[in-house]
Amino acid sequence: MNHQARLMSMITGYWVTQIIHALAELGIADHLADGPRSSAELAASTGSDEDGMARVLRASAAQELVGVTEDGRFESTPLLAMLREGVPHSLRDIAIVHGSPGHWLSWGLLPDAVLAGAPQTQAALGKDIWRHFADNPVEGGRFANSMTELTAGLSNEIAELLDTSGLGVAVDVGGANGALLHTLLRANPELRGVVLDLPVVEASAVAEAEKAGLSDRVVVIGGSFFDPIPAGDLMLVKAVLHNWDDESCVRILSNCREALNPGGRVVVVEMPLGPVGSPGFAPLLDLNMLAVVSGRERELDQYDALFAAAGLRRTGVTPTRSPLCLIEAVTTA
Repeated sequence: MNHQARLMSMITGYWVTQIIHALAELGIADHLADGPRSSAELAASTGSDEDGMARVLRASAAQELVGVTEDGRFESTPLLAMLREGVPHSLRDIAIVHGSPGHWLSWGLLPDAVLAGAPQTQAALGKDIWRHFADNPVEGGRFANSMTELTAGLSNEIAELLDTSGLGVAVDVGGANGALLHTLLRANPELRGVVLDLPVVEASAVAEAEKAGLSDRVVVIGGSFFDPIPAGDLMLVKAVLHNWDDESCVRILSNCREALNPGGRVVVVEMPLGPVGSPGFAPLLDLNMLAVVSGRERELDQYDALFAAAGLRRTGVTPTRSPLCLIEAVTTA
């Protein structure tokens, strides 16, 4: 691919984002799960315009999101299968969230975010992203589910890497539906857990604990990590700090330190930035934090500064097969 073609592909990348968003919203992956169907059949089953459906399927086929049979019907592909609802490794809710107003409209103002050094959700939505999710519970629920999707492929590995032997209570701080906590509880039958997240996700977190058969070992608390946190031996802080500015992060970590039982530790799960120019997803995610929230991705020494300000010190970094790392810290006193 020459430079012009490559840049053109980058420029029109948002077209593909919205194609995937449409496929996810319309449940095309689920409609094709049982076998090929014509564009007319898919239009009828989704209540769509026949011509519109045919055109989005043609574009999807060009992206290998759907396949085409010899008789012109459309069939699933490995990519499309990851947009099915409720299957392992699904990215359906993530696809919907990133094509929905909260992220989509804010990213449209990225130049303003760069000029101001601040998120543009207020300008795009009239409120910050968390209030937007609270006021739009369907989108907010999709966001909570997307966090579960992202955790699903990583939880088993974290459970293998993270030693919870001898611990009594793990607190999943900002834990959404509690997917990571549930995996740790299944790995350690002696462990009990607390999921702390905003009231908007409390009901779904309770339902997920019941679905996992762990409701007798999980307490769900609808609240804020800016307020006092329930006591525990292990504070899990996954994909939380990158949403917030330094001052807020220090407050969250300080609350975690205050809630630690003697000998406890904090485990931050984040995606540290590498040297400038190194390939990876973290620099792109950092721009998402700039456009949508008040946070950022950070280098390890920046996490060290946050820990120090909160009365903690880093004791180790464990990489995973993903770009995420387990960053462990204990109290300094």
